[in-house]
Amino acid sequence: MVKVADLYIRVSTDEQADKGYSQRDQEERLRKYCEVNGITIRMVIYEDHSAKTFKRPEWTELLTNLRKKRGQVNLILFTKWDRFSRNAGDAYQMISSLRHLGVEPQAVEQPLDLTVPENKMMLAFYLAAPEVENDRRALNVFNGMRRAKKEGRWMATAPIGYVNKTSETGKKYIAPKEVVSGIIKWAFEELSRGELNTDQVWKLAKRKGLSCGRNHFRVIIRNPVYCGKIFIPKHKDEDSMLVDGQHEPLISKALFYKVQDVLDGRKRVSKRKVVVDDNIVLRGHIICPKCGRMLTGSASKGRTNYYHYYHCSSSCGVRYKANEVNKTMIEEIRKYSWNLPELKLYKEVIISMFKSKTYLEGRDKEKLKAQLERANDRLKKARDLLLLGDIDSDDYRIIKSECTEIIDRSEAKLNDTMTTEDSQLHLWEKAFVNLADLDKLYLNSASAQKRRIVGSMFPENLTFEENNFRTNRVNEAIQIISLIDSRLKRKKNGQIQKNLDLTMGVVPHGLEPWTP
Repeated sequence: MVKVADLYIRVSTDEQADKGYSQRDQEERLRKYCEVNGITIRMVIYEDHSAKTFKRPEWTELLTNLRKKRGQVNLILFTKWDRFSRNAGDAYQMISSLRHLGVEPQAVEQPLDLTVPENKMMLAFYLAAPEVENDRRALNVFNGMRRAKKEGRWMATAPIGYVNKTSETGKKYIAPKEVVSGIIKWAFEELSRGELNTDQVWKLAKRKGLSCGRNHFRVIIRNPVYCGKIFIPKHKDEDSMLVDGQHEPLISKALFYKVQDVLDGRKRVSKRKVVVDDNIVLRGHIICPKCGRMLTGSASKGRTNYYHYYHCSSSCGVRYKANEVNKTMIEEIRKYSWNLPELKLYKEVIISMFKSKTYLEGRDKEKLKAQLERANDRLKKARDLLLLGDIDSDDYRIIKSECTEIIDRSEAKLNDTMTTEDSQLHLWEKAFVNLADLDKLYLNSASAQKRRIVGSMFPENLTFEENNFRTNRVNEAIQIISLIDSRLKRKKNGQIQKNLDLTMGVVPHGLEPWTP
């Protein structure tokens, strides 16, 4: 009987198939074997897929062909058994399936007569050896990567906001990516305020140039890599842990934990604000002069463009062109811009008052210190109980995990408090520079920031009428600055005033009139 065979030639990757010599070498040896043994070759199958499973495109096609043309082939030849499979269990099942089709698999360099029972032991060895080799290699790679993670190295493609780099010595690392890293930092800061929800921040970040989907963004804001930490998952007896990374963090640990508190609902946040079109940024701040309702805003489509309006939703018919109202707002803000020298006195008063009113912050700091001390004491007691045998290792791991998280959060917030105190003077300087150029700050801000400026300057809603704004009151700080400024100007004009109308805050002694 003439034997007919299909030759199966396999390598693991496309690169080996294109650039290596293995495929051509396997084919040469298989053809020589067929020539010596008088075997007819029906076709040659080339595969560039892993042998961990039989879910390989060319092998699947070969099986389909064997079922359709049953009886035309009685052999499948390959060089070694590891070319056939690297999984013993799958290999035995596939051998059985091939025999039902009347086909015998055979390795020309490791020939076995499978009708002899003892040869099945050799087959088990040939199949198990590559599987063991694969498992050992995978385990070595896993342990090596876990060790590198413990040392603070990021062992994957750089997350969004970072880029993979290689140093001159060949060491691989991740570094902040220009523009995108700034957007990520902005997103964390915006989320920490609690004014916008996650979807709103994601949409704004996309407008700024961030390229990722909604779900990916939710992963980003939960990833501790951005505050300089590497997460190592639990493995066997080792608990999951956070270690300090070797890369440069984009945000502080305090900011990261603040965002987690907001996302988990542990921090009370202000009322969510709505993101609006920059053309109708004053929507929600203007009252109708006729009926007292809040004016809304919308756009009307013209022939070639959209035209925006503020209008009343009632039948009173109040309607203003949005661009004119927005320009008037800029002029209104410009009224409250002062030169830096004029703000010097006010700045000194504010800084003095701020330094005298740090009691609450000091109390919060003491709470954090107490919380940190309690967590450390609890961890120490748990360690002592473990050594005495009063608790088992599982209970100790649970206590350690809880205490470690509390310690990390408390230390981060405490360090952030220290940093905040040191940078207060710089923040005040920046605040007064912004006051000096309040109109420019408003013009260059995004819509959400513009609404914050208007809301802080005019706590009560404004009324727009006859091309001007009317408001019941402005911010108290602006009132005081304006009052000081007007008094100083009157003195310069020669109008001497012995006493300012500002109260000095002195509490009277006893009854009126004063009695000792």
